[in-house]
Amino acid sequence: MESDAQELYVGTENLCIGMYVYIDLPWFSHPFSFNQFKIRSAEQISVLRTLGVKRFRYDPDKSDPNLGPISAANQAVPANDAVCPPTEAPPQDPAQAERLERMQALKERREKIGQVEKAFIKAANIMRNINRSLLSRPRECLEEVGELVDQMTRAFLESPELTLHVMGEKAGGEEVYFHGLNTSILSMMLSKELGITFEQGRLLGLGALLHDIGLMDIPDRVLKKSSDELTHAESELRKMHCEYGLKIGQKIGLPEPVQAIIYQHHEMADGSGYPKALKGNAIHPLARIVSLVNYYDNLCNPTDLAKAITPHEALSLMFAQRRNKFDAQVLQLLIRSLGVFPPGTIVMLSNDALGVVQSVNPKKPLRPWVLIYDESVPKEEAIMIDLEVEQDINISKAIRPIQLSAAVYDYLSPRKRVTYYFDSDSTSKAKPS
Repeated sequence: MESDAQELYVGTENLCIGMYVYIDLPWFSHPFSFNQFKIRSAEQISVLRTLGVKRFRYDPDKSDPNLGPISAANQAVPANDAVCPPTEAPPQDPAQAERLERMQALKERREKIGQVEKAFIKAANIMRNINRSLLSRPRECLEEVGELVDQMTRAFLESPELTLHVMGEKAGGEEVYFHGLNTSILSMMLSKELGITFEQGRLLGLGALLHDIGLMDIPDRVLKKSSDELTHAESELRKMHCEYGLKIGQKIGLPEPVQAIIYQHHEMADGSGYPKALKGNAIHPLARIVSLVNYYDNLCNPTDLAKAITPHEALSLMFAQRRNKFDAQVLQLLIRSLGVFPPGTIVMLSNDALGVVQSVNPKKPLRPWVLIYDESVPKEEAIMIDLEVEQDINISKAIRPIQLSAAVYDYLSPRKRVTYYFDSDSTSKAKPS
Protein backbone atom coordinates (compact mmCIF):
# COMPACT_ATOMS: atom_id res chain seq x y z
CA MET A 1 0.00 0.00 0.00
CA GLU A 2 1.76 3.13 -1.26
CA SER A 3 -0.83 5.80 -0.59
CA ASP A 4 -3.95 6.45 1.46
CA ALA A 5 -6.07 6.01 -1.69
CA GLN A 6 -4.89 2.40 -1.91
CA GLU A 7 -5.69 1.54 1.70
CA LEU A 8 -8.60 -0.86 2.12
CA TYR A 9 -10.94 -1.21 5.06
CA VAL A 10 -13.10 -4.10 6.14
CA GLY A 11 -16.10 -3.99 8.46
CA THR A 12 -15.97 -5.90 11.74
CA GLU A 13 -18.71 -8.23 10.53
CA ASN A 14 -16.46 -9.29 7.63
CA LEU A 15 -13.33 -10.12 9.62
CA CYS A 16 -12.07 -13.64 9.10
CA ILE A 17 -9.12 -15.84 9.95
CA GLY A 18 -6.17 -15.21 7.64
CA MET A 19 -6.75 -11.46 7.22
CA TYR A 20 -3.86 -9.11 7.98
CA VAL A 21 -5.34 -6.14 9.84
CA TYR A 22 -4.18 -2.90 11.45
CA ILE A 23 -5.59 -1.49 14.69
CA ASP A 24 -5.61 2.32 14.46
CA LEU A 25 -5.91 2.86 18.18
CA PRO A 26 -3.38 3.64 20.92
CA TRP A 27 -1.52 0.47 21.88
CA PHE A 28 -2.75 0.63 25.48
CA SER A 29 -6.41 0.56 24.44
CA HIS A 30 -6.37 -3.04 23.20
CA PRO A 31 -5.01 -6.32 24.60
CA PHE A 32 -2.97 -7.40 21.55
CA SER A 33 0.81 -7.37 21.57
CA PHE A 34 1.03 -5.49 18.25
CA ASN A 35 -1.08 -2.97 16.33
CA GLN A 36 -0.87 -5.08 13.16
CA PHE A 37 -1.04 -8.84 12.71
CA LYS A 38 -2.63 -11.70 10.81
CA ILE A 39 -5.81 -12.98 12.45
CA ARG A 40 -5.19 -16.53 13.69
CA SER A 41 -8.32 -17.43 15.63
CA ALA A 42 -12.01 -16.77 16.14
CA GLU A 43 -11.15 -15.51 19.62
CA GLN A 44 -9.06 -12.72 18.13
CA ILE A 45 -11.99 -11.75 15.92
CA SER A 46 -14.26 -11.61 18.95
CA VAL A 47 -11.84 -9.33 20.78
CA LEU A 48 -11.44 -7.05 17.74
CA ARG A 49 -15.21 -6.64 17.63
CA THR A 50 -15.26 -5.39 21.23
CA LEU A 51 -12.84 -2.50 20.63
CA GLY A 52 -15.51 -0.03 19.50
CA VAL A 53 -14.10 0.25 15.95
CA LYS A 54 -16.50 -0.31 13.04
CA ARG A 55 -13.85 -1.25 10.51
CA PHE A 56 -10.15 -2.04 10.25
CA ARG A 57 -7.45 -1.38 7.70
CA TYR A 58 -6.81 -4.54 5.76
CA ASP A 59 -3.86 -5.60 3.57
CA PRO A 60 -4.73 -8.32 1.04
CA ASP A 61 -1.04 -8.77 0.08
CA LYS A 62 -0.14 -9.84 3.62
CA SER A 63 -3.29 -11.91 4.10
CA ASP A 64 -3.60 -15.59 3.32
CA PRO A 65 -3.86 -16.13 -0.46
CA ASN A 66 -6.61 -18.72 -0.05
CA LEU A 67 -9.08 -16.14 1.24
CA GLY A 68 -10.19 -15.52 -2.33
CA PRO A 69 -12.05 -12.42 -3.53
CA ILE A 70 -14.31 -10.73 -1.02
CA SER A 71 -17.90 -10.90 -2.16
CA ALA A 72 -19.80 -7.77 -3.05
CA ALA A 73 -21.78 -8.02 0.16
CA ASN A 74 -18.59 -8.36 2.20
CA GLN A 75 -16.25 -6.31 0.03
CA ALA A 76 -13.39 -4.33 1.50
CA VAL A 77 -13.59 -0.84 -0.02
CA PRO A 78 -10.93 1.78 -0.75
CA ALA A 79 -10.50 4.36 1.97
CA ASN A 80 -11.49 7.30 -0.28
CA ASP A 81 -14.79 5.59 -1.16
CA ALA A 82 -15.69 4.76 2.41
CA VAL A 83 -16.87 6.70 5.36
CA CYS A 84 -13.77 8.28 6.85
CA PRO A 85 -12.35 6.34 9.76
CA PRO A 86 -12.33 8.12 13.09
CA THR A 87 -9.44 10.53 13.31
CA GLU A 88 -8.91 9.77 16.96
CA ALA A 89 -9.61 6.90 19.28
CA PRO A 90 -12.84 6.93 21.26
CA PRO A 91 -12.48 8.36 24.76
CA GLN A 92 -10.46 5.96 26.85
CA ASP A 93 -12.11 4.61 29.96
CA PRO A 94 -9.33 4.61 32.61
CA ALA A 95 -10.76 1.52 34.28
CA GLN A 96 -10.92 -0.30 30.94
CA ALA A 97 -7.35 0.70 30.10
CA GLU A 98 -6.14 -0.55 33.48
CA ARG A 99 -7.99 -3.82 33.00
CA LEU A 100 -6.52 -4.38 29.53
CA GLU A 101 -3.03 -3.53 30.72
CA ARG A 102 -3.41 -5.94 33.63
CA MET A 103 -4.69 -8.66 31.29
CA GLN A 104 -1.70 -8.21 29.00
CA ALA A 105 0.80 -8.27 31.88
CA LEU A 106 -0.79 -11.41 33.29
CA LYS A 107 -0.91 -13.01 29.84
CA GLU A 108 2.81 -12.40 29.31
CA ARG A 109 3.66 -13.76 32.76
CA ARG A 110 1.60 -16.90 32.19
CA GLU A 111 3.24 -17.44 28.80
CA LYS A 112 6.68 -17.30 30.46
CA ILE A 113 5.53 -19.66 33.18
CA GLY A 114 4.11 -22.04 30.58
CA GLN A 115 7.41 -22.16 28.72
CA VAL A 116 9.37 -22.98 31.88
CA GLU A 117 6.79 -25.54 32.97
CA LYS A 118 7.31 -27.38 29.69
CA ALA A 119 11.06 -27.29 30.18
CA PHE A 120 10.66 -28.57 33.72
CA ILE A 121 8.45 -31.47 32.63
CA LYS A 122 10.96 -32.32 29.91
CA ALA A 123 13.79 -32.28 32.46
CA ALA A 124 11.80 -34.61 34.73
CA ASN A 125 11.33 -37.02 31.82
CA ILE A 126 15.07 -36.91 31.13
CA MET A 127 15.77 -37.71 34.77
CA ARG A 128 13.34 -40.64 34.73
CA ASN A 129 15.01 -42.10 31.65
CA ILE A 130 18.46 -41.57 33.14
CA ASN A 131 17.55 -43.34 36.38
CA ARG A 132 16.20 -46.30 34.44
CA SER A 133 19.37 -46.70 32.42
CA LEU A 134 22.08 -45.37 34.71
CA LEU A 135 23.57 -48.72 35.63
CA SER A 136 23.20 -50.32 32.20
CA ARG A 137 24.75 -47.43 30.24
CA PRO A 138 26.40 -45.10 32.81
CA ARG A 139 28.62 -43.22 30.38
CA GLU A 140 25.77 -42.11 28.11
CA CYS A 141 23.54 -41.29 31.08
CA LEU A 142 26.18 -39.14 32.74
CA GLU A 143 26.63 -37.25 29.49
CA GLU A 144 22.87 -36.64 29.39
CA VAL A 145 22.62 -35.49 32.98
CA GLY A 146 25.74 -33.38 32.54
CA GLU A 147 24.16 -31.64 29.57
CA LEU A 148 20.99 -31.07 31.58
CA VAL A 149 22.98 -29.57 34.45
CA ASP A 150 24.97 -27.40 32.03
CA GLN A 151 21.73 -25.96 30.65
CA MET A 152 20.36 -25.33 34.12
CA THR A 153 23.65 -23.87 35.37
CA ARG A 154 23.90 -21.46 32.45
CA ALA A 155 20.32 -20.37 33.00
CA PHE A 156 20.51 -19.87 36.75
CA LEU A 157 24.08 -18.69 37.22
CA GLU A 158 24.66 -16.63 34.08
CA SER A 159 21.24 -15.04 33.43
CA PRO A 160 20.23 -12.91 36.43
CA GLU A 161 17.32 -11.45 34.48
CA LEU A 162 15.73 -14.85 34.02
CA THR A 163 12.39 -15.40 35.70
CA LEU A 164 12.38 -18.81 37.28
CA HIS A 165 9.24 -20.77 37.83
CA VAL A 166 9.66 -24.31 38.98
CA MET A 167 6.92 -26.62 39.97
CA GLY A 168 6.37 -30.22 40.83
CA GLU A 169 2.79 -31.37 40.60
CA LYS A 170 3.23 -35.08 39.98
CA ALA A 171 2.62 -37.59 42.74
CA GLY A 172 3.48 -41.25 43.04
CA GLY A 173 6.44 -42.71 41.22
CA GLU A 174 7.50 -39.46 39.51
CA GLU A 175 7.86 -37.42 42.68
CA VAL A 176 11.53 -38.39 43.03
CA TYR A 177 12.36 -36.73 39.71
CA PHE A 178 10.51 -33.52 40.57
CA HIS A 179 12.07 -33.44 44.03
CA GLY A 180 15.52 -33.79 42.50
CA LEU A 181 14.85 -30.91 40.10
CA ASN A 182 13.43 -28.71 42.85
CA THR A 183 16.45 -29.40 45.02
CA SER A 184 18.90 -28.80 42.19
CA ILE A 185 17.42 -25.50 41.07
CA LEU A 186 17.00 -24.08 44.57
CA SER A 187 20.55 -25.17 45.46
CA MET A 188 22.01 -23.49 42.38
CA MET A 189 20.05 -20.33 43.12
CA LEU A 190 21.69 -20.23 46.55
CA SER A 191 25.12 -21.05 45.13
CA LYS A 192 24.95 -17.98 42.91
CA GLU A 193 24.34 -15.75 45.92
CA LEU A 194 27.05 -17.50 47.95
CA GLY A 195 29.64 -16.68 45.32
CA ILE A 196 30.35 -20.30 44.41
CA THR A 197 32.35 -20.74 41.21
CA PHE A 198 30.72 -21.89 38.00
CA GLU A 199 32.40 -25.29 38.16
CA GLN A 200 31.43 -25.80 41.80
CA GLY A 201 27.90 -24.72 40.91
CA ARG A 202 27.84 -27.35 38.18
CA LEU A 203 28.93 -30.05 40.63
CA LEU A 204 26.32 -28.81 43.11
CA GLY A 205 23.59 -29.03 40.48
CA LEU A 206 24.67 -32.53 39.47
CA GLY A 207 24.84 -33.74 43.08
CA ALA A 208 21.45 -32.22 43.93
CA LEU A 209 19.85 -33.84 40.88
CA LEU A 210 21.23 -37.26 41.85
CA HIS A 211 21.18 -36.95 45.65
CA ASP A 212 18.44 -39.58 46.02
CA ILE A 213 19.91 -41.99 43.47
CA GLY A 214 20.22 -44.66 46.16
CA LEU A 215 16.43 -44.87 46.45
CA MET A 216 16.42 -47.08 43.36
CA ASP A 217 17.66 -49.86 45.63
CA ILE A 218 14.87 -49.38 48.19
CA PRO A 219 11.65 -51.43 47.67
CA ASP A 220 8.59 -49.46 46.49
CA ARG A 221 6.56 -50.70 49.44
CA VAL A 222 8.93 -48.76 51.71
CA LEU A 223 9.27 -45.70 49.48
CA LYS A 224 5.53 -45.12 49.22
CA LYS A 225 4.99 -45.05 52.99
CA SER A 226 5.09 -41.82 54.98
CA SER A 227 7.76 -41.62 57.67
CA ASP A 228 5.41 -42.31 60.59
CA GLU A 229 4.03 -45.42 58.88
CA LEU A 230 7.44 -47.09 58.61
CA THR A 231 8.47 -49.79 61.03
CA HIS A 232 11.85 -49.34 62.70
CA ALA A 233 13.39 -51.86 60.31
CA GLU A 234 11.86 -50.10 57.28
CA SER A 235 13.06 -46.72 58.54
CA GLU A 236 16.60 -48.01 58.89
CA LEU A 237 16.39 -49.58 55.44
CA ARG A 238 15.27 -46.29 53.91
CA LYS A 239 18.21 -44.50 55.52
CA MET A 240 20.50 -46.90 53.67
CA HIS A 241 19.78 -45.01 50.43
CA CYS A 242 22.70 -42.69 51.27
CA GLU A 243 25.15 -45.59 51.33
CA TYR A 244 23.54 -47.24 48.32
CA GLY A 245 23.79 -43.94 46.45
CA LEU A 246 27.47 -43.59 47.32
CA LYS A 247 28.19 -47.08 45.98
CA ILE A 248 26.36 -46.30 42.75
CA GLY A 249 28.23 -42.99 42.45
CA GLN A 250 31.56 -44.75 42.90
CA LYS A 251 30.62 -47.48 40.44
CA ILE A 252 29.72 -45.08 37.64
CA GLY A 253 32.56 -42.67 38.36
CA LEU A 254 30.84 -39.55 39.69
CA PRO A 255 33.17 -36.73 40.85
CA GLU A 256 34.06 -36.88 44.54
CA PRO A 257 32.12 -33.70 45.51
CA VAL A 258 29.00 -35.22 43.90
CA GLN A 259 29.58 -38.45 45.84
CA ALA A 260 29.87 -36.39 49.04
CA ILE A 261 26.53 -34.71 48.33
CA ILE A 262 24.82 -38.05 47.70
CA TYR A 263 26.29 -39.58 50.87
CA GLN A 264 25.85 -36.58 53.20
CA HIS A 265 22.59 -34.93 52.10
CA HIS A 266 20.85 -36.03 55.33
CA GLU A 267 23.66 -34.91 57.65
CA MET A 268 22.78 -32.00 59.98
CA ALA A 269 25.02 -29.30 61.38
CA ASP A 270 24.13 -30.27 64.96
CA GLY A 271 25.12 -33.91 64.44
CA SER A 272 21.53 -35.21 64.43
CA GLY A 273 21.65 -36.43 60.83
CA TYR A 274 22.76 -39.65 59.16
CA PRO A 275 24.54 -41.83 58.11
CA LYS A 276 27.58 -40.65 60.14
CA ALA A 277 26.10 -37.96 62.46
CA LEU A 278 28.64 -35.46 61.12
CA LYS A 279 28.70 -31.92 62.52
CA GLY A 280 29.33 -28.49 61.07
CA ASN A 281 32.42 -28.20 58.91
CA ALA A 282 32.85 -31.97 58.85
CA ILE A 283 30.05 -31.93 56.27
CA HIS A 284 31.12 -31.07 52.71
CA PRO A 285 30.23 -27.41 51.91
CA LEU A 286 28.11 -28.40 48.88
CA ALA A 287 26.38 -31.13 50.88
CA ARG A 288 25.41 -28.53 53.52
CA ILE A 289 23.50 -26.59 50.84
CA VAL A 290 21.73 -29.67 49.50
CA SER A 291 20.92 -30.89 53.02
CA LEU A 292 19.07 -27.67 53.81
CA VAL A 293 17.20 -27.46 50.50
CA ASN A 294 16.32 -31.16 50.64
CA TYR A 295 14.88 -30.68 54.14
CA TYR A 296 12.82 -27.67 53.04
CA ASP A 297 11.39 -29.36 49.96
CA ASN A 298 10.51 -32.48 51.94
CA LEU A 299 8.51 -30.36 54.39
CA CYS A 300 6.57 -28.78 51.53
CA ASN A 301 6.33 -31.96 49.43
CA PRO A 302 6.27 -35.02 51.72
CA THR A 303 5.37 -38.50 50.50
CA ASP A 304 1.95 -38.04 52.12
CA LEU A 305 0.77 -34.75 50.60
CA ALA A 306 -1.95 -34.41 53.24
CA LYS A 307 0.89 -33.70 55.69
CA ALA A 308 2.46 -30.97 53.58
CA ILE A 309 2.94 -27.63 55.27
CA THR A 310 3.01 -24.27 53.54
CA PRO A 311 6.32 -22.75 52.41
CA HIS A 312 5.79 -20.04 55.05
CA GLU A 313 5.33 -22.65 57.78
CA ALA A 314 8.34 -24.62 56.55
CA LEU A 315 10.72 -21.65 56.71
CA SER A 316 9.27 -20.54 60.06
CA LEU A 317 9.76 -24.03 61.51
CA MET A 318 13.30 -24.31 60.20
CA PHE A 319 14.33 -20.91 61.55
CA ALA A 320 12.45 -20.80 64.86
CA GLN A 321 12.86 -24.39 66.03
CA ARG A 322 15.52 -26.15 63.97
CA ARG A 323 18.07 -23.56 62.91
CA ASN A 324 20.89 -25.43 64.65
CA LYS A 325 20.48 -28.22 62.11
CA PHE A 326 21.62 -26.06 59.20
CA ASP A 327 24.47 -23.91 57.95
CA ALA A 328 23.47 -20.50 59.35
CA GLN A 329 24.53 -18.51 56.26
CA VAL A 330 22.71 -20.80 53.84
CA LEU A 331 19.52 -20.81 55.94
CA GLN A 332 19.57 -17.03 56.18
CA LEU A 333 19.98 -16.73 52.43
CA LEU A 334 17.17 -19.19 51.71
CA ILE A 335 14.81 -17.16 53.88
CA ARG A 336 15.90 -13.87 52.32
CA SER A 337 15.60 -15.30 48.80
CA LEU A 338 12.18 -16.93 49.22
CA GLY A 339 10.82 -14.24 51.53
CA VAL A 340 8.82 -14.45 54.74
CA PHE A 341 5.87 -15.59 52.61
CA PRO A 342 7.44 -17.73 49.87
CA PRO A 343 5.88 -17.89 46.40
CA GLY A 344 2.91 -20.24 46.32
CA THR A 345 1.77 -19.29 49.83
CA ILE A 346 -1.97 -18.70 50.19
CA VAL A 347 -2.56 -15.58 52.32
CA MET A 348 -5.37 -13.59 53.89
CA LEU A 349 -4.91 -9.83 53.67
CA SER A 350 -5.87 -7.19 56.22
CA ASN A 351 -8.94 -6.31 54.12
CA ASP A 352 -10.05 -9.99 54.37
CA ALA A 353 -9.20 -10.68 50.72
CA LEU A 354 -7.60 -14.02 49.83
CA GLY A 355 -4.68 -14.37 47.46
CA VAL A 356 -1.59 -16.34 46.49
CA VAL A 357 1.94 -14.92 46.69
CA GLN A 358 3.38 -14.59 43.20
CA SER A 359 6.92 -13.29 43.75
CA VAL A 360 8.97 -12.00 46.63
CA ASN A 361 10.39 -8.58 47.49
CA PRO A 362 13.86 -9.21 49.02
CA LYS A 363 14.10 -5.63 50.28
CA LYS A 364 10.67 -5.80 51.95
CA PRO A 365 9.88 -9.48 52.58
CA LEU A 366 6.49 -8.70 54.13
CA ARG A 367 5.36 -6.99 50.93
CA PRO A 368 5.41 -9.44 48.00
CA TRP A 369 3.28 -9.48 44.85
CA VAL A 370 -0.08 -11.17 45.46
CA LEU A 371 -2.70 -12.45 43.02
CA ILE A 372 -6.14 -11.70 44.49
CA TYR A 373 -9.30 -13.81 44.55
CA ASP A 374 -12.32 -11.78 43.40
CA GLU A 375 -15.40 -13.66 42.24
CA SER A 376 -16.53 -10.64 40.19
CA VAL A 377 -13.29 -10.69 38.14
CA PRO A 378 -12.73 -13.54 35.65
CA LYS A 379 -9.88 -15.85 36.61
CA GLU A 380 -7.89 -14.99 33.48
CA GLU A 381 -8.07 -11.29 34.44
CA ALA A 382 -7.23 -11.80 38.11
CA ILE A 383 -5.92 -8.74 39.92
CA MET A 384 -2.27 -8.72 40.97
CA ILE A 385 -1.16 -6.18 43.57
CA ASP A 386 2.25 -5.06 44.75
CA LEU A 387 2.04 -4.71 48.53
CA GLU A 388 5.04 -2.37 48.45
CA VAL A 389 2.76 0.07 46.61
CA GLU A 390 -0.47 -0.77 48.45
CA GLN A 391 0.74 0.48 51.82
CA ASP A 392 -2.71 0.30 53.45
CA ILE A 393 -2.93 -3.48 52.96
CA ASN A 394 -0.94 -6.08 54.88
CA ILE A 395 -0.75 -9.86 55.03
CA SER A 396 -2.68 -11.07 58.08
CA LYS A 397 -1.78 -14.76 57.92
CA ALA A 398 -0.85 -17.70 55.71
CA ILE A 399 -3.53 -20.30 54.97
CA ARG A 400 -3.22 -23.96 54.02
CA PRO A 401 -4.87 -24.74 50.66
CA ILE A 402 -7.03 -27.40 52.32
CA GLN A 403 -8.82 -24.60 54.21
CA LEU A 404 -10.06 -22.94 51.01
CA SER A 405 -13.48 -23.42 49.50
CA ALA A 406 -13.63 -25.25 46.18
CA ALA A 407 -14.32 -22.00 44.29
CA VAL A 408 -11.39 -20.13 45.84
CA TYR A 409 -9.08 -23.13 45.45
CA ASP A 410 -9.89 -23.40 41.75
CA TYR A 411 -9.48 -19.66 41.21
CA LEU A 412 -6.10 -19.35 42.91
CA SER A 413 -5.01 -22.74 41.54
CA PRO A 414 -2.57 -23.71 44.27
CA ARG A 415 -0.69 -26.73 42.97
CA LYS A 416 -0.97 -30.15 44.55
CA ARG A 417 2.77 -29.86 44.91
CA VAL A 418 4.22 -26.56 45.94
CA THR A 419 5.31 -23.94 43.43
CA TYR A 420 8.58 -22.05 43.62
CA TYR A 421 8.50 -18.73 41.80
CA PHE A 422 11.05 -16.00 42.08
CA ASP A 423 12.96 -13.48 40.00
CA SER A 424 16.65 -14.26 40.08
CA ASP A 425 17.26 -10.61 39.27
CA SER A 426 15.58 -9.70 42.54
CA THR A 427 17.18 -12.40 44.61
CA SER A 428 20.59 -11.36 43.34
CA LYS A 429 20.16 -8.18 45.35
CA ALA A 430 19.79 -10.14 48.58
CA LYS A 431 23.37 -10.87 49.55
CA PRO A 432 24.21 -12.73 52.75
CA SER A 433 25.51 -10.45 55.45
